[in-house]
Amino acid sequence: MLAITLVLILVQVVILNRICLFGIAVPLAYFYVILRLPVTISKEWLFTIAFALGFIIDVFSDTGGMNSLSCLIAAALRRPVLHLYFPREDELADPFPSISSLGFLTYFKYAVTMTTIFCSLVFIFESLSLFNFWHLIQCIIASSVLTTAVIIGIDSLTLPRREKRL
Repeated sequence: MLAITLVLILVQVVILNRICLFGIAVPLAYFYVILRLPVTISKEWLFTIAFALGFIIDVFSDTGGMNSLSCLIAAALRRPVLHLYFPREDELADPFPSISSLGFLTYFKYAVTMTTIFCSLVFIFESLSLFNFWHLIQCIIASSVLTTAVIIGIDSLTLPRREKRL
């Protein structure tokens, strides 16, 4: 998981921060790290990791703490959102939320909800006003769709491969 985290931070800072599709959609792929943290992790570690991840992105993106704050709030809302779609954590075969552990539909709903919350926080903190409300809504929706697509793609690539039997 550490290797994936470092690669996502590097890709976010070097490549994805420079992408802005149609002037509104920004992929925030580093958020995948928070989604994939185990459900058994303590709150202290969850908040520490979320803050550190956001802080690293803030430092390299010159965003003044908005990613740190967004990551912390999203991390605090992660468990309640997960309970909306998967009420019993003890039934999970794997403590890491993923397509293989939750199933595609449940993981998709979880990822869409969390990504929409996270993108809303990032863009609201970035604008610090509701002056251009429709542009803000467009940015939130477009970035949420793009980020969810990237997250589903990353999770699909990290699925454990089954052995082929003869």
